[in-house]
Amino acid sequence: MSADATRLPAARREAARSVRATAVRDRTGRLLRLFLPLGLYLLFTLVPFYWMLLFALRPAGSTSLLPWPVTFEHFDTVWNGMGFRTYFTNSVLIAALTLVSVTFFALMGGYALARFAFRGRRAFMLALLCTQFVPGAMMLIPLFNVFQLLHLIDTRWSLVVAETVFQLPLAMILMSGFVKNVPVELEESAMVDGCGRLRAFLAVVLPLLRPGIVAVGSFAFIGSWNNFLFALMFLNDPELQTVPVGLQTTIGENTVDFGALAAGGVVAAVPVVLVFAFVQKYLVQGMSAGAVKG
Repeated sequence: MSADATRLPAARREAARSVRATAVRDRTGRLLRLFLPLGLYLLFTLVPFYWMLLFALRPAGSTSLLPWPVTFEHFDTVWNGMGFRTYFTNSVLIAALTLVSVTFFALMGGYALARFAFRGRRAFMLALLCTQFVPGAMMLIPLFNVFQLLHLIDTRWSLVVAETVFQLPLAMILMSGFVKNVPVELEESAMVDGCGRLRAFLAVVLPLLRPGIVAVGSFAFIGSWNNFLFALMFLNDPELQTVPVGLQTTIGENTVDFGALAAGGVVAAVPVVLVFAFVQKYLVQGMSAGAVKG
């Protein structure tokens, strides 16, 4: 056997090893470029949550970087001593009513914007979009005067109405995009079979809008749950206050109870985390569907 024949397999093996090494380096580089920024972002995001849990679970006066020994005295203080049980109940009730109200009116308005061609439709949608540029603080005095005339000050309905008014424009725009993604032929087929428009909407369109309904409802719930300004201005009765305003009670004039504040923050964050955990799949589907057409 000639020397060239013996060197040929060795050269092939060397070339194969070089190709594999290059592929490993490229794969490692891609993973580093992908996961290193994600890891840094995750660290930046989770450190505040860990810090909040640390203050909530470790004893008062402790400087340990680990929550050990674990104590729940701060949760007992905010839940039973500071009235967070009442604040939590009020927030859940107001957020749930806002969710139902925003979703119902967004369904009607979004369907009308998507299915009916009327004069001024584009201008109306532009006006809805422009309302998102108006901060809520600018509307406090007009809303307060209106609610005072309607005797809604110091009632939960003032927050429900205010939150619905401010969240409804964007919800209608999103819902119109969701409705446009439902083929109109399905609705027309149901109407040909004898269904009226309302029955066709309920039987054909509404089931297909489930991801969009979950997306809009989730944003309505979270927006109402986190709102601080309206609750502070429209509710004076401590028995009607919500969790964001209740967190302010942990901050004294000269001192701050960091343990109670952290425990209250955990209580306030739990419903938001649970909502996103249960509706994450529908939320992603809904937002991707609503972003296709506007």
